[in-house]
Formats: sequence, structure tokens, C-alpha cells
Amino acid sequence: MNDLPILHTARTTLCVPSPASAPLLQAYRIANRAHLASWEPARTPADFTLEAARARLERSLAEARAGSALHFLAFARADADDAGDDGGDGAALLATCSFTNIVRGPFQACHLGFSVAAHRQGTGLMHEVAATAIAHMFAHEGLHRIMACHMPANARSAALLGRLGFVREGLARSYLRIAGRWEDMVLTSLVNPRD
Repeated sequence: MNDLPILHTARTTLCVPSPASAPLLQAYRIANRAHLASWEPARTPADFTLEAARARLERSLAEARAGSALHFLAFARADADDAGDDGGDGAALLATCSFTNIVRGPFQACHLGFSVAAHRQGTGLMHEVAATAIAHMFAHEGLHRIMACHMPANARSAALLGRLGFVREGLARSYLRIAGRWEDMVLTSLVNPRD
């Protein structure tokens, strides 16, 4: 995987950026720290440093080149009507959409994870980003199945996955350690409609 994909939506550009984008990732993590805290593993102050952001992007590139994951970051398009809400630079990071644990062979599947900036909740942006990225994973990466999970209390993620066509498959007890506690997770999946 030498040529990493660059995808476009009406309001964003999705890419697997180089470590040079570490300041933008750091700013996103800091700005959304409280917003994401209930839905992510517990974080330490070190997780919000520039060095941590750079290391994360280096791992992201390595995983993309190895074909084991695609960690898309969705940046505001400079030509979008509402690009000015990021301070006018058109480069603000607005959302993340990651496809991890990509398994080939007879499985052809992966896991989906995502986040959206607090100030962009309820605008349809996460749906726009995820729908575009999922279409790429099915059409260009040849995946058959994408799995996603959410905490039972996370109504926004449940609604988004439902709008994207994900189907509930069950409940996994004590599945992920989130915010320092083992949490149950609703398991969902989406199968490539062409299969």
C-alpha cells in the first residue's frame, strides 16, 4: 500500500496524514478531551502531548502501509461553506474514522471506530465522513464485513450506526475498558451490499 487514499466529502478531506499533522491532531485531542472521555480508554496527560500525537500518526502510517489499518482524519475543506468555524485556516481536524484489525483471506473484515468534534455533533458530519470511508473500504479495499461496537448508553453512536445500515448482532459483556471501567458493548456489523 504505497499510495494512501485521499477521500473527499462535501465538507471534509479524509486522509492518513504524515506526522507533520501532529499539531492538528494534538489540538483536536485537547479540544475534545472532555467530550470524548466517557467513550474512550482512560487517558493520561502524556496522551495529549505533541510527542504522543506524532507517535500516533507514525503508527497510523506504518499500519496503513502494512495493510492492517486505515486511520482516516477528516480535515475541514478550505472551500466548504462553513470552513470558517475552525478559525479560518480550513485545516482543522473535525473527525476521525478508523478501520482497524483488517483481516484478509476468507474473513475480509475489520473494526470501525470514530469520533467527531464536540461542536460538530448533530450536523450530520460524522455520517458524511463515515459513509464515504465505508464506501471506500468496500469498493477499493475489497472488504466484506465491517464491525462496530458501542456502549448501550451511547445513543448518538447507536443512531449513527443505524443510519449507516449496521445491524445489531448482540451484547458483549465486560468487553472494553472505557474510562477506567470494563463496559458492555453492543455489537453491530455491516456487510458489503455487493456480496
